[in-house]
Amino acid sequence: MRTTMTNHRSLLVPLFLLAFWISFIVFHNFTKDWTTLKWPDSLPHWNFMKKTLGTEEPLCSEISAAQTNPKIRKILEKLDKLIPPRPFTYVNTTTSATQSRATILNPRDTYCQGDQLDVLLEVKDHLGRRKKYGGDFLRARMSSPDLKAGASGKVTDFNNGTYLVSFTLFWEGQVSLSVLLMHPSEGASALWRARNQGYDRVIFTGQFISGNSKVNTDCALFLNTSAELCRYLDAEDQEAFYCVKPPHVSCAALTHMYSKNKEVSYLSQQERTLFERSNVGVEIMDKSNVIRVTKCNTKTVPVKEKCKPGMISTIPSGHVWKYTWNPVSCILTPVKMKDCLRGKFIYLMGDSTIRQWIEYFKKSINTLKSVDLHESGKLQHQLAVDLDRNINIQWQKHAYPLIGSLVYSVKEIEYIARAIDRTGGDKNTIIVISLGQHFRPFPLDVFIRRALNVHKAVQRLLVRSPDTVVIIKTENTREMNSDAERFSDFHGYIQYLVIKDIFQDLNVGIIDAWDITIAYGSNEVHPPQYVIGNQINIFLNYIC
Repeated sequence: MRTTMTNHRSLLVPLFLLAFWISFIVFHNFTKDWTTLKWPDSLPHWNFMKKTLGTEEPLCSEISAAQTNPKIRKILEKLDKLIPPRPFTYVNTTTSATQSRATILNPRDTYCQGDQLDVLLEVKDHLGRRKKYGGDFLRARMSSPDLKAGASGKVTDFNNGTYLVSFTLFWEGQVSLSVLLMHPSEGASALWRARNQGYDRVIFTGQFISGNSKVNTDCALFLNTSAELCRYLDAEDQEAFYCVKPPHVSCAALTHMYSKNKEVSYLSQQERTLFERSNVGVEIMDKSNVIRVTKCNTKTVPVKEKCKPGMISTIPSGHVWKYTWNPVSCILTPVKMKDCLRGKFIYLMGDSTIRQWIEYFKKSINTLKSVDLHESGKLQHQLAVDLDRNINIQWQKHAYPLIGSLVYSVKEIEYIARAIDRTGGDKNTIIVISLGQHFRPFPLDVFIRRALNVHKAVQRLLVRSPDTVVIIKTENTREMNSDAERFSDFHGYIQYLVIKDIFQDLNVGIIDAWDITIAYGSNEVHPPQYVIGNQINIFLNYIC
């Protein structure tokens, strides 16, 4: 018996040593493999950590960020193919609206409501020569001003200098057709190249508290300087913003921010002539192209279902008639705002175009009262409540980059993804997100990264609380006289495509503000109240 126990003990020793050796090898290789995941060199501003203040990021954050980078590159590669380089040496060789020709295919004296009308565009340069490639940034719209009616048209680029513009004739009456040359293909190519070339078209000024005084320093998404920097890092998604560190002042003392346009351009002098106001949004269609539409079809119109999140968007997505929005794929039913919002917690997140919503709600519901959150300025966090109906509506701005010539507080600034992560969510929780306008002056990878990070946060929310309603409001069109290099609608359109591409796999509602504002012909970054009211009507139908 004693001999058997001794033999067992002698066997345990080598077995223990073998197990320890295997564990050490596995752990060593595991650590080696995971710690080799580093940031690629294709995104320079995320690598610029030299002389910055901040803590080391968790390993899982680096892995998450490394998984995001290939997605960013894939989207940028798709867009590079969509917007190929179009260098030019003379303005006369660029697309001319006046020289180009628009021809209505199969013209008739009278058209039937519901028919499709097609227009063939053949674009030419200023010397009257046929263009051999596409890429022009066009905007098609049909309208009947007397009826307060409008709708966008669908543009198909054949990439050979010809385009097909298709209009759905939604209403009866005299209808005017319009196709605007927003930018020639050479201009679109120049904007695309210039946008992705630099981060310094807008300069931010950060205000730090130092005793009883304020110290101002430069801030940006990327600062090419050897000075010591404060790095304000979202460790979860690896998004960062930088300020030059004031001497003898803590990085935590940053309290306010404002911005201004910087005298810098990545366009050549010749390219800049393409974006003078007289060359932006030039009509191609003959002004006499007014058609007559009558209600001659006797076909039975299929019954549409009520609008709800997750429905497939069409082009165009709807039309305006008597200032009222009518979707193509679904029907909007009358909704009593107060009853619909009863018991709801509504979180509006993003820029000032979604802030217009909370201002509209406060004007429309007299029992909705603002709560003083002890902040100041136009970009302050807003909260409005109706205690009797248990309505809670709040708006908060998105994080950097946040452009504003007026000073705004950054004490409470927060990335939208983090705000979503701290939201529990349920069937009475609605989140509306709007991103875009403040990202136009910066390389597109900044916007794509933000959209992907918001997508991941929404994904996590819908896993833990699948009854939560999430709605994405795309950005509005804006004024044509805006500084094109920074704020052209071409940049907005590209971001519009990105948002729709990224969120197509989630069960979220899309409010196509891009198409809606084209249909209304508002051309204002902050559209009139009747446009906002129709956006909100879609929202109410989604949630009630």
